[in-house]
Amino acid sequence: MFFGYMKSTPTTYVMQYRDGEVVREGAGLSFLYWKPATTLVAVPLSSADVPFAFNEVTRDFQPVTIQGQLTYRVDDPRKLAGLLDYSITPSGRHRSEDPEKLADRLVQAAQVRARAVVQSLSLREVLVQSDMLEARVLAALAEAESVKALGVHVMAFSVLSIQPTPEMARALEAAAREGLQREADEAIYARRNAAVEQERRIKESELATELVVEERQRQIREAKMAADIAVEEQRAALMERWVQNERQSADARAYTLEKTLEPVRNMDWKTPLATSSNGGDPALNIALAFREMGENAERIGELNVSPDLLRSLLPADSRPHKPNKPPRAEVQTFDPRDR
Repeated sequence: MFFGYMKSTPTTYVMQYRDGEVVREGAGLSFLYWKPATTLVAVPLSSADVPFAFNEVTRDFQPVTIQGQLTYRVDDPRKLAGLLDYSITPSGRHRSEDPEKLADRLVQAAQVRARAVVQSLSLREVLVQSDMLEARVLAALAEAESVKALGVHVMAFSVLSIQPTPEMARALEAAAREGLQREADEAIYARRNAAVEQERRIKESELATELVVEERQRQIREAKMAADIAVEEQRAALMERWVQNERQSADARAYTLEKTLEPVRNMDWKTPLATSSNGGDPALNIALAFREMGENAERIGELNVSPDLLRSLLPADSRPHKPNKPPRAEVQTFDPRDR
């Protein structure tokens, strides 16, 4: 059978060559063709993912392995079909291995651009700046003439992992571990310092509180002392006023007494005594006689007092019962100058 039927998907660009010229082309075509005189070319338009793994050396001469994925799609199928053989057999298979070479060419182009970027960075920078590596390689691929000539657009350059050598990885891990340990120690020291600082603030607050309490207590004591002083001053003023009042009262009583006794000031004391109601009392008269003798004792030489005289001075109910005899006292006077 010399007639064939071609039906392509929307993501496949088909070109029908006959006598060296393109007689039909487009995506998603379906048609009948004369097999002996027709050549069919099918270029996939869908995006494709290509894994890669690069072994490169950083600026500080440390080997790293970069693994990732490259995503691309065909923008100009005519240009790509002019460089690589995408012709297919009646069964739909490509006649050559050129379609598989496209991925290899793109990976090689990406490796060249990635090498230039990695060699400009240190190992630490490569390990922590994968985003920057992806952006720079993708921008370089977009400007690469070899990629433009293929009619291909690189959509993404994704780095999945960057691995140094095991020895360097252990060294970096040790350095990072020491750094983290140092940061942990610094955090512990900072926490201790913060605790000490907080303790110091608490102590200062307690001391300040104690000072305030002492100041308040001192103020209270001073207020009490001032109150006591005020009370004592009032008491002193009261005592002074009381003394003054008592002095005035005593002066008034003295004045009253002085005025009362003024008429009898120059009178012999014996006169009012004799004129009193008790002037006729024998015991009183005897007592006055004894007083007179006491006042003139220097002139008395000898004094004889009988028991009856002394008995008469006792109260009547306490006197012993004796025959009534007149009391008698003999007084012999003499002149002291006769001695």
